[in-house]
Amino acid sequence: MIELNENQRAEVIDRLIQTVETKFYDPKLNGVDIRGRLEASKADIIRRANAEEFETAVNEVLKELRTSHVGFFHEGKPRVSGRMAISATLAKGNTKEGERWVFQDVHPGGPAALAGIVPGDVLLKVDDGELRPPEAPTFPLGLPRHLSVLRSDGTSKKIQVDVPGPKSKKQPVVVPGAVVSSKKLNGSIGYVKITMFPGMVGVEVARETSAAIRDLACERLIVGLRGNTGGGMGCLRVMSQLCDTKRGVGYSVARKVAQNGYDKEKLPRFDRIPDTKIGLLPLAFRFAVAGRSVAVFTEGLGPQKHHGKTVLLVNEHSASATEMVVGFAAENHLATTVGVKTAGRLTGASSFKVGHGYRVALPVAQYRTWQERVLEGVGVSPDVEEPLSLPALWEGHDNQLEAAVRTAAAL
Repeated sequence: MIELNENQRAEVIDRLIQTVETKFYDPKLNGVDIRGRLEASKADIIRRANAEEFETAVNEVLKELRTSHVGFFHEGKPRVSGRMAISATLAKGNTKEGERWVFQDVHPGGPAALAGIVPGDVLLKVDDGELRPPEAPTFPLGLPRHLSVLRSDGTSKKIQVDVPGPKSKKQPVVVPGAVVSSKKLNGSIGYVKITMFPGMVGVEVARETSAAIRDLACERLIVGLRGNTGGGMGCLRVMSQLCDTKRGVGYSVARKVAQNGYDKEKLPRFDRIPDTKIGLLPLAFRFAVAGRSVAVFTEGLGPQKHHGKTVLLVNEHSASATEMVVGFAAENHLATTVGVKTAGRLTGASSFKVGHGYRVALPVAQYRTWQERVLEGVGVSPDVEEPLSLPALWEGHDNQLEAAVRTAAAL
């Protein structure tokens, strides 16, 4: 990545201002004078010592938009959070080393898991720098990171995590190797863990989800969505597994549609995930003119033996498309949710070029449930509150999963 001079940085900021003002889903910009803020700070921002400080300064201003899915980055070296880069989440915790970041969800097949990191490992250092909350670690995609961790047995270890490069410059994210996994718990309760919903439509994750539930053939089912960062419409298959008929899930509306007025019943309907990728072609044609303004309905898969006996296991890292699932289940009383309140990061987003290799990610549509709830910034509270116990985790117990098993057994 080439360092820009001040004039080039100024050009980027000017294009950034124009992009935010024309693309952000709320033309009122949540009441923030983003042009005034960036122009007032421009002289300071363009003089930052290096590219990293330049990006940080711009992102600090963009935080004032008070919404998720906002970010400024260079497509040549995007820096993203752990949950997006190494398929792992972290929680603040009081440890023997004081307040530290503790690995919480470590998804199978992801870079953290492949490096040998396990839930409960305490993060001490990133490369040679000590790291404590509230400063959160970020990971440049395509570069290795050396993490010093403290294990539950009191030993420390230095681990190299090889962070893959992004498959897409527009949406830098790493997809773990095992998105869907399943097993039987206590012999009679099925457990399906879904780490994310990759792909715009999610043909593969939908197919794997259905196959896992079918093969388990259990009357009681736990769907593990902790640490699921969301993604595309593969989440529809989970919602369709909760009820037998077609039901309204929710809808998204883009800026122009919202300004001109709309009837959610007349929006283009997305109500089926095709069985193969070839089936995506008719969908692409159908929704080409719809943009982000779409109503979502379940697929109508018919009766299932686990209906009415399903538990959704969530935490504070369950976000985006995952919250569509949890919100739908809550509004229709189709599953019992266990864990803690979800992230409240649910909005349709895209990224846009703003010059010299830089991009800005912005929300371009608002999502509402069928009962008109906006989950962005709010999240969904569980039916059974069960915060993660770090002491239990260090002793080899997953208290949240154990609570989900008890809940499922009582249904």
